[in-house]
Amino acid sequence: MKRTLGTCYYPEHWPREIWEDDAGRMVELGLTWVRIGEFSWGQLEPTPGEYQFDWLDDAIEVLGDAGLKVVLGTPTATPPRWMIDRHPDMLAVDVEGRPRKFGSRRHYCFSHNGYKTECARIVTAMAERYGSNPHVAAWQTDNEYGCHDTTISYSNAARHAFQDWLRARYRGHGNDGDISALNKAWGNIFWSMDYDDFDQIDLPNLTVTEPNPAHSLAFRRFSSDQVVAFNRLQVDILRAHTDAPIAHNYMGRITDFDHFAVGSDLDIASWDSYPLGFLEDRVGADDAWQRRFARQGDPDFQAFHHDLYRAVGRGRWWVMEQQPGPVNWAPYNPAPLSGMVRLWSWEAFAHGAEAVCYFRWRQAPFAQEQMHAGLLRPDSVEAPGFEEARRVATEIADAPEVEQGRARVAMLFDYDADAAWQVQPHGQGLSYFGLVFDWYKAMRNLGLSLDILPASSRNFSEYDLIVAPGLMHMSDGLKAALAAAKARVLFGPRSAARDEDMSIPVPLPPDMAGLDVTVSRVESLRPDMPVALEGGGNLHLYREVLEGSAEVLERSVDGLAVAMGTGRLCYIGAWLDQVALRRIIGQECETARIATLDLPDGVRVRDCGTERFWFNYNSEAVNVDGLTLDAAGVCRQTTST
Repeated sequence: MKRTLGTCYYPEHWPREIWEDDAGRMVELGLTWVRIGEFSWGQLEPTPGEYQFDWLDDAIEVLGDAGLKVVLGTPTATPPRWMIDRHPDMLAVDVEGRPRKFGSRRHYCFSHNGYKTECARIVTAMAERYGSNPHVAAWQTDNEYGCHDTTISYSNAARHAFQDWLRARYRGHGNDGDISALNKAWGNIFWSMDYDDFDQIDLPNLTVTEPNPAHSLAFRRFSSDQVVAFNRLQVDILRAHTDAPIAHNYMGRITDFDHFAVGSDLDIASWDSYPLGFLEDRVGADDAWQRRFARQGDPDFQAFHHDLYRAVGRGRWWVMEQQPGPVNWAPYNPAPLSGMVRLWSWEAFAHGAEAVCYFRWRQAPFAQEQMHAGLLRPDSVEAPGFEEARRVATEIADAPEVEQGRARVAMLFDYDADAAWQVQPHGQGLSYFGLVFDWYKAMRNLGLSLDILPASSRNFSEYDLIVAPGLMHMSDGLKAALAAAKARVLFGPRSAARDEDMSIPVPLPPDMAGLDVTVSRVESLRPDMPVALEGGGNLHLYREVLEGSAEVLERSVDGLAVAMGTGRLCYIGAWLDQVALRRIIGQECETARIATLDLPDGVRVRDCGTERFWFNYNSEAVNVDGLTLDAAGVCRQTTST
């Protein structure tokens, strides 16, 4: 599919007399797509049941007549004020029991049936009116599920829905749930926590000390399922009225619902890429790293999400919002280094994006995002990102399409594992995302291009190396598929460490067929307690004591096994630093005859068919592999097949 550019536009924010001029400037810039409508419920239905679609009809016509394609968003992320009067208990409730008040966005609970009925009503009205409109070429459901910590709600609506969810999960031989099965699965005999009925089960917050981890994990799984159901409600309505593709715009490092499950109902995965905001807010790097890349963003964070959402979209994915200048919401909000808007755009295309849409067209002079830059200033003068977008538009019009091929390396990513780690990190700051991202960074530093796969995958025949760190629960089917794969497989740490209900399994983990390794005990370490490995690098933060007859492949200087393997299977029982990870993964690649590179910090590559893209995240030029990469430089190089 041809690469395209777009922008996010809010016609309701601007005088009607400038709409045609805006549309003409978008076309002149080389844009194809315009996303509108996702925050407009109050303008579409200012009072209950009284729709005002005329302005949206007009806006779609103006944009379409100019030659632009519209992505129309359902407005359910911003219920209007009258909705609270109608459904005062629809507000989400935080972990401290406080309602999330009106005055911002995403102020709803996914479990509230009354609000879901209202959502179905507005989505139906929009679908009936615009489902066959030739200018509406795609749809977006809601906006940024989970953003602002809004997936999990501790409301009464959530409590009742959770009880029903548990009844269905622990159903007995009759039609109702089997409370004894739940008590046994959760280990409620501990601290006399047994229940007599599902109606007694409360939400796992405001307990004296930590709640039962099985209870907490079940609630997180339920909360994820509520997002899936909420999204499916809208998708089912839209599909009855339109053949246009449907997307949702996910966020960076929002992992508290299963994006693969949501994505299974959609045609396109998209995400909102804010490299500078994420560096300060979500990457988790140290101060020196943040300072070095303050104007460029982390060299791997965007690429990780590109690869992840390519998997969520089953090959079809977009950047629905691309940062074009300073944002307003991070601890610090510097302007991008000149050239980075272009680099971020090309990096997305190299990872398979169909479209990159810049947020937003014009900077708003009012409300919460008035300090968030757009392609235009509030006075409609071109902002710095405008010229970089123009350059990208010119380049993609003249350049050949990017050929995507299957990588030789795959990484498994599992949102349920992230939930288990959130419930039981076992050490301050430890997280599943942090572990996986460390492995991803090491592989990118080795010059590897890789595919991300869900834990539901069973066919690994196309890959030569599979990495699967931290999958807290592994089904028997996944274990068997990995054991039977022809690829080399790297597990650990905490692989298969819990059963489905968050208990330690016996036989002890990882219990892998063909790999005699047992985790006999574990410990989490202070950040200032690294332990050196005999081969170089360190383990830190978390380690396991390994036993078994498998060959010891790595030891720490205190003599304990760190990695053990048999044949193609290797288990790493520690959180390793970048030096150790690059060395060990590099050795696995050498055995699998996968070529690697020793890339400088900030230089990354992406292999696409017979091409290699080079990206320089550094603020100075870099010489590497016979190339000179300018600061914020992009190079497209033909390679042999």
